[in-house]
Amino acid sequence: MNNAPSAKSLETVENQYMDREYEVKISIPEFTCVCPRTGQPDYAVIEITYTPHKHIVELKSLKLYIQQYRNMGIFHEAVTNRILDDFREASNPRRILVLGKFNARGGITTNVRAFWPE
Repeated sequence: MNNAPSAKSLETVENQYMDREYEVKISIPEFTCVCPRTGQPDYAVIEITYTPHKHIVELKSLKLYIQQYRNMGIFHEAVTNRILDDFREASNPRRILVLGKFNARGGITTNVRAFWPE
């Protein structure tokens, strides 16, 4: 198994309700990665809100995809945008917002919002 997160890790299924717009909100409260500078763990809540088009993302594959970040050194901004890019490539939604709410470390919290279309 390749441990690098990629859009290919995300499985999709056909959206049975393409004739209407609706919103899906996914919350991942136990996200973890590693600070690329210090090697210290970073913890966050990742929220993905999207309006499906032809496909929806299968949640077990999303869980496995997210777990691939566990030991990866990556900045908060990069991981939030990478999740958006991979999710978008896999499912081509009408709209998507990824919010990374990173826990405090050193007295600083970070919230990163990445969205498409801009």
